[in-house]
Amino acid sequence: MTTGAVVEGAVAGLGVAVPLGAVGVLLLQEGRRGWAPAAGGATAVAAVDGAYAAVAVLAGPRVAELLAGHEGAVRAVSALLLGAIAVRGLLGLRRTAEPDAAPAPRGAARAFVRFALLTLVNPTTALYFTALVAARGTGVRAGASAFVTGVFLASLAWQHVLAAAGAFAGARLGPTVRRSTYAAGYGLVAVLALRLALTG
Repeated sequence: MTTGAVVEGAVAGLGVAVPLGAVGVLLLQEGRRGWAPAAGGATAVAAVDGAYAAVAVLAGPRVAELLAGHEGAVRAVSALLLGAIAVRGLLGLRRTAEPDAAPAPRGAARAFVRFALLTLVNPTTALYFTALVAARGTGVRAGASAFVTGVFLASLAWQHVLAAAGAFAGARLGPTVRRSTYAAGYGLVAVLALRLALTG
């Protein structure tokens, strides 16, 4: 397993996981109702992130083969797409209202299913990994499993941090912390976009 690919996957996983959107807020709220359901939800979010990364890895090489010789254009389009995701997320800082708390599942299994469905219907995650993996070109095969592993482990770690924060801090997490976390996550996406744009 290539260490570089694991690290790259971890950075990508954090880039999509750290921004505190609706799913993250719901996960924090789930933590207020107990560690077990929150942990189940956290694991579900990470599993879907890993699955999206795996699908992107499988599709990425085919896209790269079709666009062979046009790597620069692929990189530019991918950088623009990731940049758009980052800008959209950062502009979302202007809208700070939290979604209403949804009825809490009574067990880890129900929480897993609920959060898996919430994450699956988020098209931004799929677009994010597809753009990032396609930009890596034909080299994606070499570290495919390492990349996906990095995505999953980084997302899993972060989602469990959110679950723990919800369980221990509850409703005390203020808007300033939410804003900072949101900005940091989309800042990572912006950095990835810049790296792709500046790669010759």
